[in-house]
Amino acid sequence: MSAALGLFRLQQVDSQLDQIRARLKTIDETLQNDRELRNAMERLAAAEGKLVQAEGEMKSSDAEVEKQKIKIQQAESSLYGGSVHNPKELQDLQKDVAALKRHLETLEGRELETMSAVETAEAGLKAATDYLETIKVERSSQNSDLTKEGNSLQKDLERLESERKAIAGNVTQKLFTLYDQLRQQRRGIAVTTINDSSCAACGTTLTPSQQQSARSTSQLFNCPTCGRILFAN
Repeated sequence: MSAALGLFRLQQVDSQLDQIRARLKTIDETLQNDRELRNAMERLAAAEGKLVQAEGEMKSSDAEVEKQKIKIQQAESSLYGGSVHNPKELQDLQKDVAALKRHLETLEGRELETMSAVETAEAGLKAATDYLETIKVERSSQNSDLTKEGNSLQKDLERLESERKAIAGNVTQKLFTLYDQLRQQRRGIAVTTINDSSCAACGTTLTPSQQQSARSTSQLFNCPTCGRILFAN
């Protein structure tokens, strides 16, 4: 087996390993850090907070209305109870009752607003709860699929690592060091092929003489532009 062929096979295995490791990393991050689920939980917490606030405002509004009704009852009791006979005092009491009733109308309007706010908050809470449940169901299915995929990829990873070890055993240390350096310098691709008389990695057009050199089994030939090792099928 030529040196270029050995390194090309090593490159094929390493490329597959890179893809598998990248996918496993994505799967792990997805399982460990589910942003959408976290957002759904935060949305639910916010909806619960709005409902608590709305209910508190409604309770306070209800209490104000009841207090105002009691004031009106007390004022009307004084007005119609017969204990006040002075016309001026009676007139003042009538004005007080009228003012109290006008304010009661304002308070009852606010009470209706708080009741509407509670209904809106309850609807928001239900929507947030339903959304969270939907996300949980989706994630349960998705996470199960991701876990299965991860287990399958892990087996592929172990198989390819064994295959890589066997191939690397037939490559000299000098060539392996060169290959490793190129992998680090050229974004993981140290060995590439010739495609339509060009370097498949960078697209540089190769002369017939350069293509012939790449087919040589006695020495390695590097792309004159990107420096990658060229393997001619």
